[in-house]
Amino acid sequence: MRSLNRKTTNQNQDLPIKMLQFGGGNFLRAFVDWMVEVLNKETNFNGGIAIVKPTIGGDYSELKAQDGLYTVVLDGIKNGELVAEKSLVTSVRKVVNCYTEWEAYLDLAKNPDLRFIVSNTTEAGIKFNEEDSFEDKPPTEFPAKLTIWLHHRFQYFKGDTSKGCILLPCELIENNGDALKKCVLAYADSWQLDSDFTEWIDSANHFCSTLVDRIVSGYPKERAGNIQEELGYEDELLVAGEYYHSWVIQGPDAVQKELPFSQTDLNVAFVNDLALYREMKVRILNGAHTAMVPVAYLAGIRFVKEAMDDKTISSYVASLLLEEAAKTLDFPDDIKRKFVSDVLDRFRNPLLKHQLISISLNSTSKFIARLLPTLKDYYTNEGRLPKRIVFGLSALIRFYKGEIDGESIPLKDDQKVLDIFASQWIKYDSNELTLKELSQSLLSNTSIWKEDLTKIDGLVESVSRNIDEIDKKGIRQALKNERLHG
Repeated sequence: MRSLNRKTTNQNQDLPIKMLQFGGGNFLRAFVDWMVEVLNKETNFNGGIAIVKPTIGGDYSELKAQDGLYTVVLDGIKNGELVAEKSLVTSVRKVVNCYTEWEAYLDLAKNPDLRFIVSNTTEAGIKFNEEDSFEDKPPTEFPAKLTIWLHHRFQYFKGDTSKGCILLPCELIENNGDALKKCVLAYADSWQLDSDFTEWIDSANHFCSTLVDRIVSGYPKERAGNIQEELGYEDELLVAGEYYHSWVIQGPDAVQKELPFSQTDLNVAFVNDLALYREMKVRILNGAHTAMVPVAYLAGIRFVKEAMDDKTISSYVASLLLEEAAKTLDFPDDIKRKFVSDVLDRFRNPLLKHQLISISLNSTSKFIARLLPTLKDYYTNEGRLPKRIVFGLSALIRFYKGEIDGESIPLKDDQKVLDIFASQWIKYDSNELTLKELSQSLLSNTSIWKEDLTKIDGLVESVSRNIDEIDKKGIRQALKNERLHG
Protein backbone atom coordinates (compact mmCIF):
# COMPACT_ATOMS: atom_id res chain seq x y z
CA MET A 1 0.00 0.00 0.00
CA ARG A 2 1.35 3.44 -0.91
CA SER A 3 2.53 5.91 1.69
CA LEU A 4 0.63 9.14 2.23
CA ASN A 5 2.51 12.22 1.05
CA ARG A 6 2.05 14.98 -1.49
CA LYS A 7 3.86 13.11 -4.24
CA THR A 8 1.84 9.90 -3.99
CA THR A 9 -1.46 11.78 -3.77
CA ASN A 10 -0.57 14.52 -6.26
CA GLN A 11 -1.40 17.22 -3.70
CA ASN A 12 1.06 19.85 -4.82
CA GLN A 13 -1.06 22.99 -4.82
CA ASP A 14 0.74 25.94 -3.24
CA LEU A 15 -1.29 27.71 -0.55
CA PRO A 16 -0.14 30.92 1.11
CA ILE A 17 0.25 30.35 4.84
CA LYS A 18 -2.46 32.38 6.54
CA MET A 19 -2.76 30.54 9.84
CA LEU A 20 -0.24 29.84 12.60
CA GLN A 21 -1.37 26.94 14.76
CA PHE A 22 0.08 26.09 18.17
CA GLY A 23 -0.52 22.37 18.50
CA GLY A 24 -0.97 19.54 16.04
CA GLY A 25 -2.92 17.15 18.23
CA ASN A 26 -6.03 15.22 17.35
CA PHE A 27 -8.52 17.93 18.23
CA LEU A 28 -7.12 20.80 16.21
CA ARG A 29 -6.48 18.55 13.22
CA ALA A 30 -10.04 17.19 13.25
CA PHE A 31 -11.64 20.54 14.02
CA VAL A 32 -9.89 23.72 12.89
CA ASP A 33 -7.75 22.21 10.13
CA TRP A 34 -10.74 20.28 8.80
CA MET A 35 -12.72 23.52 8.73
CA VAL A 36 -9.93 25.33 6.87
CA GLU A 37 -10.04 22.51 4.32
CA VAL A 38 -13.76 23.16 3.84
CA LEU A 39 -13.13 26.91 3.53
CA ASN A 40 -10.50 26.28 0.87
CA LYS A 41 -12.80 24.01 -1.13
CA GLU A 42 -16.01 26.02 -0.87
CA THR A 43 -14.84 29.65 -0.65
CA ASN A 44 -11.99 31.83 -1.85
CA PHE A 45 -10.20 31.62 1.52
CA ASN A 46 -7.16 29.92 -0.08
CA GLY A 47 -5.17 29.56 3.12
CA GLY A 48 -2.45 27.22 4.33
CA ILE A 49 -1.53 26.35 7.91
CA ALA A 50 1.82 26.28 9.70
CA ILE A 51 1.74 24.03 12.76
CA VAL A 52 4.08 24.80 15.64
CA LYS A 53 5.01 22.26 18.32
CA PRO A 54 4.18 24.13 21.56
CA THR A 55 5.63 21.60 24.03
CA ILE A 56 8.98 19.85 24.32
CA GLY A 57 7.69 16.28 24.06
CA GLY A 58 7.50 14.69 20.62
CA ASP A 59 8.56 16.14 17.30
CA TYR A 60 5.59 15.69 14.92
CA SER A 61 7.78 13.40 12.80
CA GLU A 62 4.75 11.55 11.39
CA LEU A 63 3.14 14.81 10.29
CA LYS A 64 6.36 15.89 8.61
CA ALA A 65 6.81 12.49 6.94
CA GLN A 66 3.31 12.77 5.45
CA ASP A 67 3.96 16.34 4.24
CA GLY A 68 1.22 17.61 6.57
CA LEU A 69 -1.42 15.32 5.04
CA TYR A 70 -3.81 13.16 7.05
CA THR A 71 -7.36 11.85 6.94
CA VAL A 72 -10.27 12.86 9.15
CA VAL A 73 -13.02 10.27 9.68
CA LEU A 74 -16.25 11.75 11.02
CA ASP A 75 -18.87 9.46 12.54
CA GLY A 76 -22.38 10.39 13.52
CA ILE A 77 -25.91 11.07 12.44
CA LYS A 78 -26.47 13.02 9.25
CA ASN A 79 -29.96 13.42 7.79
CA GLY A 80 -31.18 10.70 10.12
CA GLU A 81 -28.60 8.13 9.04
CA LEU A 82 -25.39 6.85 10.57
CA VAL A 83 -22.48 8.07 8.46
CA ALA A 84 -18.70 7.87 8.41
CA GLU A 85 -17.30 10.60 6.17
CA LYS A 86 -13.63 10.58 5.22
CA SER A 87 -11.76 13.75 4.23
CA LEU A 88 -8.13 14.23 3.25
CA VAL A 89 -6.82 17.42 4.87
CA THR A 90 -4.28 19.13 2.62
CA SER A 91 -4.09 22.61 4.14
CA VAL A 92 -1.16 22.01 6.52
CA ARG A 93 1.81 23.38 4.58
CA LYS A 94 4.54 23.62 7.20
CA VAL A 95 5.44 21.93 10.49
CA VAL A 96 7.91 23.63 12.84
CA ASN A 97 9.33 22.43 16.15
CA CYS A 98 10.31 25.62 17.95
CA TYR A 99 12.51 23.62 20.34
CA THR A 100 14.82 22.57 17.52
CA GLU A 101 13.90 25.13 14.84
CA TRP A 102 13.70 28.39 16.76
CA GLU A 103 14.85 30.60 13.89
CA ALA A 104 12.40 28.92 11.50
CA TYR A 105 9.67 29.63 14.03
CA LEU A 106 10.58 33.32 14.20
CA ASP A 107 10.84 33.50 10.41
CA LEU A 108 7.13 32.72 10.21
CA ALA A 109 6.54 36.15 11.74
CA LYS A 110 7.90 37.71 8.56
CA ASN A 111 5.15 36.19 6.41
CA PRO A 112 2.90 39.05 5.19
CA ASP A 113 0.03 36.64 4.41
CA LEU A 114 -0.18 35.24 7.93
CA ARG A 115 -3.28 36.58 9.65
CA PHE A 116 -4.78 33.99 12.01
CA ILE A 117 -3.36 32.32 15.12
CA VAL A 118 -5.05 29.25 16.60
CA SER A 119 -4.09 27.31 19.73
CA ASN A 120 -5.17 24.41 21.87
CA THR A 121 -2.74 23.92 24.73
CA THR A 122 -5.31 22.54 27.24
CA GLU A 123 -6.79 24.48 30.14
CA ALA A 124 -3.34 24.67 31.75
CA GLY A 125 -1.67 26.16 28.67
CA ILE A 126 -2.62 29.82 28.95
CA LYS A 127 -0.65 31.08 31.92
CA PHE A 128 2.13 33.48 32.86
CA ASN A 129 5.40 32.08 34.20
CA GLU A 130 7.75 34.62 35.73
CA GLU A 131 10.68 32.27 35.11
CA ASP A 132 10.27 32.61 31.33
CA SER A 133 12.86 34.91 29.78
CA PHE A 134 12.79 36.91 26.55
CA GLU A 135 16.19 35.37 25.77
CA ASP A 136 14.90 31.79 26.06
CA LYS A 137 14.85 29.87 22.77
CA PRO A 138 12.13 28.93 23.51
CA PRO A 139 10.58 29.90 26.85
CA THR A 140 8.42 27.31 28.58
CA GLU A 141 4.88 28.63 28.30
CA PHE A 142 2.89 29.00 25.08
CA PRO A 143 1.95 32.69 25.72
CA ALA A 144 5.65 33.47 26.20
CA LYS A 145 6.52 31.86 22.87
CA LEU A 146 3.66 33.78 21.27
CA THR A 147 4.77 37.11 22.75
CA ILE A 148 8.28 36.73 21.32
CA TRP A 149 6.80 35.82 17.93
CA LEU A 150 4.45 38.81 17.95
CA HIS A 151 7.30 41.12 18.98
CA HIS A 152 9.41 39.76 16.12
CA ARG A 153 6.54 40.46 13.73
CA PHE A 154 6.04 43.94 15.16
CA GLN A 155 9.70 44.79 14.63
CA TYR A 156 9.96 43.24 11.17
CA PHE A 157 6.94 45.16 9.82
CA LYS A 158 7.91 48.30 11.77
CA GLY A 159 4.66 48.46 13.72
CA ASP A 160 2.40 48.23 10.64
CA THR A 161 -1.11 47.89 12.09
CA SER A 162 -2.24 45.91 9.03
CA LYS A 163 0.14 43.13 10.05
CA GLY A 164 -1.60 42.40 13.33
CA CYS A 165 -3.29 39.03 13.79
CA ILE A 166 -6.65 37.53 14.65
CA LEU A 167 -6.16 35.13 17.55
CA LEU A 168 -8.62 32.28 18.04
CA PRO A 169 -7.62 30.26 21.13
CA CYS A 170 -9.52 26.99 21.56
CA GLU A 171 -8.49 26.25 25.15
CA LEU A 172 -11.53 25.53 27.28
CA ILE A 173 -11.21 28.35 29.79
CA GLU A 174 -13.57 31.24 30.30
CA ASN A 175 -12.83 34.24 28.08
CA ASN A 176 -9.85 32.47 26.56
CA GLY A 177 -9.13 35.36 24.19
CA ASP A 178 -8.97 37.86 27.03
CA ALA A 179 -6.87 35.47 29.11
CA LEU A 180 -4.36 35.01 26.30
CA LYS A 181 -4.10 38.76 25.69
CA LYS A 182 -3.58 39.35 29.41
CA CYS A 183 -0.69 36.86 29.43
CA VAL A 184 0.93 38.43 26.36
CA LEU A 185 0.75 41.89 27.94
CA ALA A 186 2.09 40.50 31.22
CA TYR A 187 5.14 39.12 29.41
CA ALA A 188 5.60 42.42 27.56
CA ASP A 189 5.59 44.21 30.89
CA SER A 190 7.84 41.67 32.63
CA TRP A 191 10.37 41.83 29.81
CA GLN A 192 10.12 45.62 29.62
CA LEU A 193 9.27 45.64 25.92
CA ASP A 194 8.62 49.08 24.49
CA SER A 195 5.25 50.76 24.85
CA ASP A 196 4.79 50.98 21.06
CA PHE A 197 4.67 47.18 21.01
CA THR A 198 2.00 46.95 23.73
CA GLU A 199 -0.01 49.59 21.88
CA TRP A 200 0.30 47.52 18.68
CA ILE A 201 -0.84 44.39 20.57
CA ASP A 202 -3.87 46.27 21.84
CA SER A 203 -4.90 48.07 18.65
CA ALA A 204 -3.73 45.91 15.74
CA ASN A 205 -4.62 42.42 17.01
CA HIS A 206 -7.97 40.82 17.78
CA PHE A 207 -7.94 38.35 20.68
CA CYS A 208 -11.26 36.56 20.12
CA SER A 209 -12.73 34.36 22.82
CA THR A 210 -14.10 31.16 21.31
CA LEU A 211 -16.00 28.05 22.30
CA VAL A 212 -15.34 24.77 20.51
CA ASP A 213 -17.40 21.60 20.47
CA ARG A 214 -16.59 18.31 18.81
CA ILE A 215 -15.75 14.97 20.34
CA VAL A 216 -12.50 13.75 18.79
CA SER A 217 -11.55 10.19 19.70
CA GLY A 218 -8.20 10.04 17.94
CA TYR A 219 -6.65 7.21 15.95
CA PRO A 220 -9.34 4.59 15.16
CA LYS A 221 -7.08 1.62 15.89
CA GLU A 222 -9.64 -1.16 15.57
CA ARG A 223 -10.81 -0.15 12.10
CA ALA A 224 -7.72 1.64 10.80
CA GLY A 225 -6.80 -1.27 8.55
CA ASN A 226 -10.17 -1.35 6.82
CA ILE A 227 -10.22 2.43 6.45
CA GLN A 228 -6.75 2.48 4.90
CA GLU A 229 -7.66 -0.33 2.52
CA GLU A 230 -10.62 1.73 1.38
CA LEU A 231 -8.50 4.87 1.04
CA GLY A 232 -5.69 3.12 -0.78
CA TYR A 233 -2.88 4.53 1.34
CA GLU A 234 -1.28 4.16 4.76
CA ASP A 235 -2.07 7.00 7.13
CA GLU A 236 -0.35 7.02 10.52
CA LEU A 237 -2.33 10.10 11.51
CA LEU A 238 -5.88 8.97 10.88
CA VAL A 239 -8.09 10.86 13.30
CA ALA A 240 -11.70 10.03 14.08
CA GLY A 241 -14.32 12.27 15.59
CA GLU A 242 -18.04 12.84 15.65
CA TYR A 243 -19.80 14.52 12.74
CA TYR A 244 -21.33 17.11 15.10
CA HIS A 245 -19.29 20.27 15.48
CA SER A 246 -19.79 23.81 16.77
CA TRP A 247 -17.50 26.83 16.96
CA VAL A 248 -18.80 29.99 18.62
CA ILE A 249 -16.57 33.04 18.12
CA GLN A 250 -16.89 36.33 19.96
CA GLY A 251 -15.32 39.10 17.94
CA PRO A 252 -15.86 42.18 15.79
CA ASP A 253 -17.62 42.07 12.43
CA ALA A 254 -14.27 42.43 10.67
CA VAL A 255 -13.27 38.95 11.84
CA GLN A 256 -16.42 37.40 10.40
CA LYS A 257 -15.71 39.04 7.05
CA GLU A 258 -12.22 37.57 6.91
CA LEU A 259 -13.41 34.05 7.82
CA PRO A 260 -16.14 33.24 5.25
CA PHE A 261 -17.80 30.46 7.26
CA SER A 262 -21.21 31.88 6.30
CA GLN A 263 -20.60 30.66 2.76
CA THR A 264 -20.44 27.06 4.00
CA ASP A 265 -22.64 24.69 6.01
CA LEU A 266 -20.16 24.67 8.88
CA ASN A 267 -21.74 25.21 12.28
CA VAL A 268 -19.82 28.38 13.15
CA ALA A 269 -21.50 31.31 14.89
CA PHE A 270 -20.15 34.81 15.49
CA VAL A 271 -21.68 36.36 18.59
CA ASN A 272 -21.30 39.43 20.78
CA ASP A 273 -21.29 37.41 24.01
CA LEU A 274 -20.61 33.69 24.21
CA ALA A 275 -20.94 33.40 27.99
CA LEU A 276 -24.29 31.59 27.88
CA TYR A 277 -23.12 29.24 25.13
CA ARG A 278 -19.98 28.46 27.06
CA GLU A 279 -21.71 27.84 30.37
CA MET A 280 -24.16 25.35 28.85
CA LYS A 281 -21.48 23.47 26.98
CA VAL A 282 -18.87 23.43 29.73
CA ARG A 283 -21.19 22.44 32.57
CA ILE A 284 -23.04 19.73 30.68
CA LEU A 285 -20.92 18.28 27.86
CA ASN A 286 -17.45 18.82 29.31
CA GLY A 287 -18.64 18.41 32.88
CA ALA A 288 -20.06 15.00 32.00
CA HIS A 289 -16.76 13.93 30.48
CA THR A 290 -14.73 15.05 33.48
CA ALA A 291 -17.05 13.39 36.00
CA MET A 292 -17.33 10.21 33.94
CA VAL A 293 -13.61 9.55 33.45
CA PRO A 294 -12.44 8.59 36.96
CA VAL A 295 -15.72 6.88 37.86
CA ALA A 296 -15.83 4.72 34.73
CA TYR A 297 -12.09 4.04 34.70
CA LEU A 298 -12.12 2.81 38.30
CA ALA A 299 -14.99 0.52 37.25
CA GLY A 300 -12.73 -1.12 34.67
CA ILE A 301 -14.16 0.72 31.67
CA ARG A 302 -11.83 2.29 29.11
CA PHE A 303 -14.06 3.93 26.47
CA VAL A 304 -16.89 6.48 26.59
CA LYS A 305 -19.26 4.25 24.60
CA GLU A 306 -18.66 1.39 27.06
CA ALA A 307 -19.46 3.74 29.93
CA MET A 308 -22.75 4.70 28.29
CA ASP A 309 -23.61 1.03 27.71
CA ASP A 310 -23.12 0.36 31.43
CA LYS A 311 -26.42 1.05 33.21
CA THR A 312 -24.82 2.01 36.51
CA ILE A 313 -22.35 4.46 34.99
CA SER A 314 -24.76 5.96 32.43
CA SER A 315 -27.41 6.44 35.12
CA TYR A 316 -24.86 8.26 37.26
CA VAL A 317 -23.87 10.58 34.39
CA ALA A 318 -27.47 11.30 33.34
CA SER A 319 -28.53 12.01 36.94
CA LEU A 320 -25.56 14.31 37.48
CA LEU A 321 -26.49 16.33 34.39
CA LEU A 322 -30.25 16.50 34.90
CA GLU A 323 -30.46 16.76 38.67
CA GLU A 324 -27.34 18.80 39.42
CA ALA A 325 -25.63 20.55 36.49
CA ALA A 326 -28.84 21.58 34.70
CA LYS A 327 -30.26 23.11 37.88
CA THR A 328 -27.47 25.70 37.89
CA LEU A 329 -28.19 26.93 34.35
CA ASP A 330 -30.53 29.83 33.61
CA PHE A 331 -32.31 28.26 30.63
CA PRO A 332 -35.87 26.94 30.17
CA ASP A 333 -36.19 23.33 31.35
CA ASP A 334 -37.06 22.00 27.90
CA ILE A 335 -33.89 23.48 26.40
CA LYS A 336 -31.77 22.02 29.16
CA ARG A 337 -33.34 18.58 28.83
CA LYS A 338 -32.85 18.64 25.06
CA PHE A 339 -29.19 19.63 25.42
CA VAL A 340 -28.58 16.86 27.97
CA SER A 341 -30.33 14.33 25.72
CA ASP A 342 -28.22 15.37 22.73
CA VAL A 343 -25.02 15.09 24.76
CA LEU A 344 -25.86 11.59 25.97
CA ASP A 345 -26.72 10.54 22.41
CA ARG A 346 -23.37 11.85 21.21
CA PHE A 347 -21.62 9.82 23.90
CA ARG A 348 -23.46 6.72 22.64
CA ASN A 349 -22.22 7.08 19.07
CA PRO A 350 -21.26 3.47 18.22
CA LEU A 351 -18.50 4.47 15.80
CA LEU A 352 -16.54 6.66 18.20
CA LYS A 353 -13.71 5.02 20.13
CA HIS A 354 -13.06 7.75 22.69
CA GLN A 355 -10.59 6.57 25.31
CA LEU A 356 -11.22 7.69 28.86
CA ILE A 357 -7.49 7.93 29.52
CA SER A 358 -7.16 10.45 26.68
CA ILE A 359 -9.88 12.63 28.22
CA SER A 360 -8.14 12.39 31.61
CA LEU A 361 -5.32 14.73 30.56
CA ASN A 362 -5.02 17.53 33.16
CA SER A 363 -8.14 16.33 34.98
CA THR A 364 -7.55 18.59 37.98
CA SER A 365 -7.60 21.80 35.95
CA LYS A 366 -10.57 20.42 34.01
CA PHE A 367 -12.44 19.84 37.27
CA ILE A 368 -11.75 23.44 38.26
CA ALA A 369 -13.10 24.78 34.96
CA ARG A 370 -15.94 22.33 34.35
CA LEU A 371 -17.37 21.04 37.63
CA LEU A 372 -16.25 23.20 40.53
CA PRO A 373 -18.41 26.22 39.52
CA THR A 374 -21.42 23.90 39.25
CA LEU A 375 -20.68 22.37 42.65
CA LYS A 376 -20.47 25.80 44.29
CA ASP A 377 -23.55 27.22 42.54
CA TYR A 378 -25.61 24.15 43.41
CA TYR A 379 -24.54 24.42 47.05
CA THR A 380 -25.51 28.10 47.11
CA ASN A 381 -28.86 27.53 45.39
CA GLU A 382 -29.94 24.29 47.05
CA GLY A 383 -28.28 24.55 50.44
CA ARG A 384 -26.60 21.15 50.11
CA LEU A 385 -23.76 19.52 48.24
CA PRO A 386 -24.43 17.99 44.79
CA LYS A 387 -23.78 14.37 45.77
CA ARG A 388 -22.96 13.09 42.29
CA ILE A 389 -20.44 15.82 41.53
CA VAL A 390 -18.91 15.24 44.96
CA PHE A 391 -18.72 11.55 44.14
CA GLY A 392 -16.93 12.42 40.88
CA LEU A 393 -14.43 14.52 42.85
CA SER A 394 -13.91 11.63 45.26
CA ALA A 395 -13.30 9.25 42.37
CA LEU A 396 -10.88 11.75 40.84
CA ILE A 397 -8.81 11.87 44.02
CA ARG A 398 -8.80 8.05 44.13
CA PHE A 399 -7.93 7.95 40.39
CA TYR A 400 -4.92 10.19 41.06
CA LYS A 401 -3.47 7.57 43.36
CA GLY A 402 -2.20 6.20 40.06
CA GLU A 403 -3.25 2.59 40.48
CA ILE A 404 -6.34 0.44 40.82
CA ASP A 405 -6.38 -3.26 41.66
CA GLY A 406 -2.63 -3.47 41.09
CA GLU A 407 -2.85 -1.86 37.65
CA SER A 408 -0.94 1.36 37.03
CA ILE A 409 -2.96 4.34 35.74
CA PRO A 410 -1.00 6.46 33.21
CA LEU A 411 -1.77 9.86 34.73
CA LYS A 412 -0.96 13.02 32.78
CA ASP A 413 -1.05 16.35 34.57
CA ASP A 414 1.27 19.07 35.82
CA GLN A 415 4.16 17.22 37.46
CA LYS A 416 3.85 19.29 40.64
CA VAL A 417 0.22 18.22 40.95
CA LEU A 418 1.07 14.57 40.38
CA ASP A 419 3.86 14.77 42.97
CA ILE A 420 1.47 16.20 45.57
CA PHE A 421 -1.04 13.39 45.05
CA ALA A 422 1.68 10.74 45.06
CA SER A 423 3.26 11.96 48.30
CA GLN A 424 -0.06 12.15 50.14
CA TRP A 425 -1.20 8.72 48.99
CA ILE A 426 2.17 7.25 50.08
CA LYS A 427 1.64 8.76 53.54
CA TYR A 428 -1.85 7.26 53.66
CA ASP A 429 -0.64 3.80 52.62
CA SER A 430 2.06 3.94 55.31
CA ASN A 431 -0.56 4.89 57.92
CA GLU A 432 0.87 8.38 58.43
CA LEU A 433 -2.51 9.85 57.44
CA THR A 434 -6.08 8.75 57.96
CA LEU A 435 -8.41 8.91 54.99
CA LYS A 436 -10.02 12.03 56.38
CA GLU A 437 -6.61 13.64 56.86
CA LEU A 438 -5.67 12.67 53.31
CA SER A 439 -8.84 14.29 51.98
CA GLN A 440 -8.27 17.36 54.16
CA SER A 441 -4.70 17.73 52.93
CA LEU A 442 -5.50 17.33 49.25
CA LEU A 443 -8.68 19.42 49.19
CA SER A 444 -6.96 22.28 51.00
CA ASN A 445 -4.03 22.38 48.59
CA THR A 446 -4.32 25.57 46.56
CA SER A 447 -1.59 24.39 44.19
CA ILE A 448 -4.06 21.82 42.89
CA TRP A 449 -7.45 23.57 43.04
CA LYS A 450 -6.42 27.27 43.10
CA GLU A 451 -8.48 27.63 46.29
CA ASP A 452 -9.04 25.85 49.59
CA LEU A 453 -11.93 23.45 48.99
CA THR A 454 -12.14 22.49 52.66
CA LYS A 455 -13.99 25.77 53.19
CA ILE A 456 -17.01 24.13 51.52
CA ASP A 457 -18.96 22.72 54.47
CA GLY A 458 -19.13 18.97 54.56
CA LEU A 459 -16.91 18.34 51.54
CA VAL A 460 -14.00 16.73 53.38
CA GLU A 461 -16.30 14.31 55.20
CA SER A 462 -18.24 13.40 52.06
CA VAL A 463 -15.12 12.84 49.97
CA SER A 464 -13.40 10.70 52.58
CA ARG A 465 -16.52 8.53 53.06
CA ASN A 466 -16.90 8.11 49.30
CA ILE A 467 -13.27 7.06 48.83
CA ASP A 468 -13.64 4.61 51.71
CA GLU A 469 -16.69 3.02 50.05
CA ILE A 470 -14.94 2.93 46.65
CA ASP A 471 -12.02 0.99 48.12
CA LYS A 472 -14.06 -1.28 50.38
CA LYS A 473 -17.05 -2.03 48.15
CA GLY A 474 -15.87 -1.18 44.66
CA ILE A 475 -17.04 1.79 42.67
CA ARG A 476 -20.17 0.15 41.27
CA GLN A 477 -21.51 -0.71 44.70
CA ALA A 478 -20.55 2.74 45.96
CA LEU A 479 -22.52 4.25 43.07
CA LYS A 480 -25.55 2.14 43.85
CA ASN A 481 -25.58 3.49 47.37
CA GLU A 482 -28.41 5.98 47.05
CA ARG A 483 -26.90 8.27 49.63
CA LEU A 484 -23.84 8.98 47.46
CA HIS A 485 -22.53 10.95 50.42
CA GLY A 486 -22.98 14.64 49.78
